[in-house]
Amino acid sequence: MGMLDGKVALVTGAGGGLGRSHALLLAQEGASVIVNDLGGARDGTGAGTSMADSVVEEIKAAGGQAVANYGSVTSREDAEAMVQACIDNFGKIDILIANAGILRDKSFKNMDDQMWDVVIDVHLKGTYLTTKVAYDKMLEQGTGGRIIMTSSTSGLFGNFGQSNYGAAKAGIAGFMRCLWLEGMKYNVTVNVLVPTATSRMTTDILPEDIQDNFPPEAVSPPIVYLCSDEAKDITGRQFLVGGNSVNLLSWQVTPIAKRDLSEGIWGVEEIGEHIQNSKENWPPINPMRG
Repeated sequence: MGMLDGKVALVTGAGGGLGRSHALLLAQEGASVIVNDLGGARDGTGAGTSMADSVVEEIKAAGGQAVANYGSVTSREDAEAMVQACIDNFGKIDILIANAGILRDKSFKNMDDQMWDVVIDVHLKGTYLTTKVAYDKMLEQGTGGRIIMTSSTSGLFGNFGQSNYGAAKAGIAGFMRCLWLEGMKYNVTVNVLVPTATSRMTTDILPEDIQDNFPPEAVSPPIVYLCSDEAKDITGRQFLVGGNSVNLLSWQVTPIAKRDLSEGIWGVEEIGEHIQNSKENWPPINPMRG
């Protein structure tokens, strides 16, 4: 018996890396899986069927149930077809893991509009489209559901040369922080994964000497758990996962200055002094870098 017996999941970008790991573990825990992957390169160019097909074969060889889908998350028609594949093949959809992504890294000085637009399109719009179609179907079914969106440390803490990617990933986290409030009414949980894992997306980003410490397989267990009935009350959270470490990421408020309005609005120099004097108590901009 698996924790997800009888569940039906859609995983986007599941042809390799984290998506593949999620799909394999979902199936191992009993879920039937639609394995979506456009089959393109890391930068989003090209397409093919072999990546999704390969993962489907792995799942079937292990005794699970899976069907491949080759659509693009940037297309509403394709997003609808992904969810419809869940219905046509397995009768419903219970789980969406929005994982698909690409990279077009460049310093902002050298970035052009096309590099910006395509990354926003795949990550932010792609997460919106697949979530919108899956969420609407979950509400129609009336039995709740689980949605996992994929953000990034680049979006929440920052990273050089990834302003397009970081903007998209920050947008995804903001999307979740609003949608979970609405999903509660319908028993649809919405959480964010902030992963660190070695894949074709990160092989030239993570230092080579630590890449073996961050296998994608180490990220999937807590995410698959969040898809289970046992996690029905966990929603609106951001999970920082990597290298067998699981952390809850929450925001911190650091007081700088406060007084009653009856004492007057702060003068510019006056508030500036408070800002400067408080700086030693500020948390680091990027806690991942110490």
